[in-house]
Amino acid sequence: MSQAFQTIIEGGIAELVINKPPVNALDSSEWYALAHRIEELGHDPEVRVIVIRAEGRGFCAGVDIKELDAHPERIAAVNAGNYATFKAVHRNAVPVIVAVHGFVLGGGIGITGAADIVVASECATFALPEVDRGAMGGGAHLQRLFPVQKVRYLFFTGEKITAQEADRYGFIERIVPKAELRAAALEIARKIAAKSPSMIRIAKEALNGIEDGNLEDKYRWEQGFTLQAYTSPDSAETRRAFVEKREVKF
Repeated sequence: MSQAFQTIIEGGIAELVINKPPVNALDSSEWYALAHRIEELGHDPEVRVIVIRAEGRGFCAGVDIKELDAHPERIAAVNAGNYATFKAVHRNAVPVIVAVHGFVLGGGIGITGAADIVVASECATFALPEVDRGAMGGGAHLQRLFPVQKVRYLFFTGEKITAQEADRYGFIERIVPKAELRAAALEIARKIAAKSPSMIRIAKEALNGIEDGNLEDKYRWEQGFTLQAYTSPDSAETRRAFVEKREVKF
């Protein structure tokens, strides 16, 4: 099992904890492993609901930019791992609750946007700085959280939005102090775990079926533009500047 996350199953609740210091940025192999584990949990008859949270300074900083700077040929593998992870959350057989704190960036937005229920700490911030990292993707999942024009503002500017600001858009179920985040997520999970497991699984499939459009197809469309972006010298410059901790030069 990957060392980037751990899982505990108790009372019908699977608690998956991302823990890869310093910022919970996952490499290509770790995204694949995360996708496999989330999907595996959904197939486990003992699991009635999944809670995904994280340790450290923030929930998830997305992909490992340093890996892509050193190995740009791995972009296809990173894309595939992201796609598999977000699909494993969204299409999971059981409800998935995410409990986010600190920074929620890139792939962290993908996980959050794919989830069924979002609980946030007071310190949580959301951003999708893909343009600044020479990539695309995640807009489809951001659009599950925010309306179209807000998505475009956040995507074009790369600016972050606080949990308090984001709360007015309605996707956050609860905002709590960071010390109470895990307890708040587990409280909701216990309510779901107490229901008929077969009825909850039917409800999850039914609710996915009535959504507008196909989330996975939309994200696949975006990913094609990531490959296009990677052919641009500007894309390579953004990653190099990030690794060297300097301003970009266009």
